[in-house]
This record gives sequence, structure tokens and C-alpha cells, in this order.
Amino acid sequence: MKIYNLVGVAAIALQLLLSATLAPDSLGPWWGMTVGSVYLLLLWFSGGLYISNILHMGISHRALVYKPWFLNTVMFVNNIFFLYVDPKRWTNLHRLHHKYSDRTGDPHKVTGDGFWKTLYLCFNLYPVTEDVAKDDIFKTWSFRVNSHPMAKHLVFVTSFGTLWLLFGDPVFAIGIWFGARMFALWVNMIQNYWCHDRRFGTRRYDDANDSTNIGEWFPVAATFSACWQNNHHHHPHLLRNTHDPSEFDFGYMTVRFLNSLGLVKATRTGSILPGNSVTTDITLD
Repeated sequence: MKIYNLVGVAAIALQLLLSATLAPDSLGPWWGMTVGSVYLLLLWFSGGLYISNILHMGISHRALVYKPWFLNTVMFVNNIFFLYVDPKRWTNLHRLHHKYSDRTGDPHKVTGDGFWKTLYLCFNLYPVTEDVAKDDIFKTWSFRVNSHPMAKHLVFVTSFGTLWLLFGDPVFAIGIWFGARMFALWVNMIQNYWCHDRRFGTRRYDDANDSTNIGEWFPVAATFSACWQNNHHHHPHLLRNTHDPSEFDFGYMTVRFLNSLGLVKATRTGSILPGNSVTTDITLD
């Protein structure tokens, strides 16, 4: 088993262990693990929709346009109950990551940063001196609320407090809250470390960065396809991260489903395939 998959399995095992050992008597270990698993799944799916589909491909790269009510609902639900992410800050960081990929100016990692340095950078980024997230959407009331400096403090109360309120046990609540965030940290490391170190994955394109493609089903599903980094860095504005029908693309599957519900459509920029052909439909197969 590849090291990055092993770490991901370990993160899930930690969540199950915490859920079982910290479960109150009213639940017991088996129901405790069930609750912990459901919470982890909800956090993963909500975070994937919000970060990968909406913030990443929708706002940062302008490849997709979502119905405003759906976009705002996902943002508020995710930030209040699951994993808070400042939408303006995240967009700015991601655009800088593409502008300076693996070089000075990339807030996440530069060539030569090892595992522990990149892990440290998940909490304490390289200095950010540019603002490249000046889109009008960040001036709307919903984005201003979610990007307010107090938001990250308030949502700790709401995300942890909801679990405490539901199960009446603060130790159990903090256990599954913490365990799920260790899984989210692994997802972050897949994208920022393992997919930006040439020793791991594969490279379809020999671009001037360290991005690689990791295509096993587990990290692809966990990251909503963000681990196809080499593809994505070569063609960042395409609404999908795969460039071959044989490449598994869970994130694109979710986008197609949302499109079938009328919740999202492709932009012209998002529909420009490698080779400059253009499609008018979100289905690019």
C-alpha cells in the first residue's frame, strides 16, 4: 500500500477508535463508531462540494457557475456545522499557488520542502503579500459574513456545540470533531505534499512545477479529484481534472449530477478542452 493511502486509512482508523472509546454509555462503542463514521462522511462530502467544486473550480478558476442559493446554502452549512474555510482567503491562496507553483510566492510549499515542513505549512503558511481575489462575489453579504475575522471563532462553537448538543457528551463530541479534522488534514497533505513531490504519482506533462497525478480511487474520492494535480496545473481552467477517459474522476461525477439537477453550468472558459476545442455541454467525454 502506498504511504499516502496508508496515512489516509490510519486517519479513518483514528476516527473509529476515538468514536468507540469515547462514546457515552447511552451509545456504546458500536453506535459510537456509527455516529463517528456518519459525521466523517458528512464532513467529507460537504467539504468536497464546498472547497473542491465551488471554491476551487467554480470561483477560483471560474470554470463553473452555480445557482446563488445553492452556493450560499452549501457555504453556510459547511462552515457552520462542519469544516470552516474562509472563501476569500482560500481563493487568494489557491490563485497564488498556481501563480507561483512550487516556487517562492507559493504559500503552501516550495521545491525541497519535506513532509514535516509541508505539514507545518498547513497551519502556518509562507507570507502572503498579494491579494488576487478581488471578484465582485466577495463583496456580497454572504461572502462578507463567511470571510469576517470573527467567523472562524464562532464556527468552532457551532460545529463542536452541535455535536455536544446532539449527544450530550463534550468528550465524545470533541473526539469525533478532532478525528474528522485529522482526515481533512490528510486530504490537504495529499494535494500539497504528495501531489507536489515528483517521487510520488505520475506526470503526464513536464511543466515547470513539481505537480504529479495520483489516480487511485481512494485519494481521488477523498479529494474530489484534486489529486490529479499535474493535469490540473497544465490546464487549470478546465472544469475537470482528468484528461483521459481511463482516469477516475469522482469530482467530475458530482459536478455532472449537480448539472442534471440544474444547479450548475459550465462557463465557456471551463469548457475549453486541451487542444482548444470547445463544448457547450458540461459533459466532456
